Amino acid sequence: MHFFYNLTIYFYSAIIRFAARFRTKAKLWKEGREGLLEKIALTLDQEDEHVWFHCASLGEFEQGRPVMEKFRKENPKIKIVLTFYSPSGYEMRKNYPGADYVFYMPEDTPQKARKFVEYLQPRLAVFVKYEYWFNHLIALQEQKVPVVYISAIFRPGQLFFKWWGGWFRKHLKNVTYFFVQDNASQSLLYSFGIRNVVVSGDTRFDRVFEIRNKPSTYKKVEKFIQGDLIFMAGSTWPKDEKILATLVAKNYQGIKYVIVPHEIEPGHIQNLMQLIGDNVVKYSEYDEEKFMNAKVLIIDEMGMLSSLYQYASVAYIGGGFGAGIHNILEAATYGMPVVFGPRYQKFAEARELVEHGGAFPVSTESELVHITWSLLSNYKNLNASSRITKEYVDMKKGATQTILVFLNAMVNPGSYRPQAPDLINMN
Repeated sequence: MHFFYNLTIYFYSAIIRFAARFRTKAKLWKEGREGLLEKIALTLDQEDEHVWFHCASLGEFEQGRPVMEKFRKENPKIKIVLTFYSPSGYEMRKNYPGADYVFYMPEDTPQKARKFVEYLQPRLAVFVKYEYWFNHLIALQEQKVPVVYISAIFRPGQLFFKWWGGWFRKHLKNVTYFFVQDNASQSLLYSFGIRNVVVSGDTRFDRVFEIRNKPSTYKKVEKFIQGDLIFMAGSTWPKDEKILATLVAKNYQGIKYVIVPHEIEPGHIQNLMQLIGDNVVKYSEYDEEKFMNAKVLIIDEMGMLSSLYQYASVAYIGGGFGAGIHNILEAATYGMPVVFGPRYQKFAEARELVEHGGAFPVSTESELVHITWSLLSNYKNLNASSRITKEYVDMKKGATQTILVFLNAMVNPGSYRPQAPDLINMN
């Protein structure tokens, strides 16, 4: 199985390199890994102690960020090495001040993985959510480096739990500890004899709680709002935008719309503006008079969404007409109802908020119009749903501290006294 896994890695890398001729993201992936190991070897100070945090992309970074920042604060002598697999994560956070070093993750070939671990010599490796690169895991095991997964989640359909997944499960058993999001993940791992697991919850709740307490402000957006109610659509795709255009066309008085597309290429932004029609402005082309008179504001810059939700009364989360919805917690933490497309079932927070009345799935334009109007035209309905979402986030926070106690104990054996009672329940 190892042979076939390596063959898949080589084949995948070849495809990406070919695609780099045509696609910007693939080009960044390729160029970011040229001379990468040499750069790492020359950059790292071998006299320092390092802890390695790895994230697939930007979403996982935000999920792991509260753990990383608190760990760094409590262990100032240890250097944080942060890696990303995806260009969208690396390009956005390559200058992130909360880490001492930020790199792309090397390709997961046996040779490159061993070289990377050899250069890094980490005291500890922390992977966020679901990044399973088996040659890197093998290299860490060979060097006896503890490996911890945080905010992990498992489902029966994953390759680990297939009848042919024994090789992959074997490497899961070598992981030092899994901090999983829910009881279902723990039970699934238990059923395959993997018992180094604790249910800690999801660190995203801690992250969005932090953002809510210290959001960025945007004067251009405030000029646009002018005291109206705001329906905000975040991380939207073309199928989402099609039904949003129907809602905008209703031209409800006292309601304005902010749309934050998942992709902000100029061609897509132009198509979206044409779809919306009149009274639409782009954030990057600020004109005070036009902003004050516009009905729809399209955000064509990255990195603003999590703080923008503070201005909304109702949020629509994109992705539900495709592979699955994006992060709903960034909106829910501000205490507002969330609306999304039909593909949300694999996300526990979405299922639970739908059950409790804080979230509303829609499948058609008419359903979106009905839900939006029932919330924005009825303060009692809006207030009840808003209270549910805010209380839900507040109730779920706390995973970061549980994880941090364990990480501190691992890098400070014999000198760190755990404070969290959750560790008593570790198996």
